[in-house]
Amino acid sequence: MNRVTVSVDTCKGCGLCTTACPQKILVLAHNKLNAKGYHPVEVTDMTKCKGCALCALMCPDVALKVEKEV
Repeated sequence: MNRVTVSVDTCKGCGLCTTACPQKILVLAHNKLNAKGYHPVEVTDMTKCKGCALCALMCPDVALKVEKEV
């Protein structure tokens, strides 16, 4: 299974990754705050991840890591 790992304390909640994800599995966690006071992104359904890494490419803070199943 492909995996997206979010560095919660690095994420500033800009939402660029949520718009870049073709599977629409990334959302801002409006019920959580990170150490900096931002709403970090979270994955809603990891099984739908295709491992394209568009989310990680769009992230200006390098808060996402994508591991593709081989």
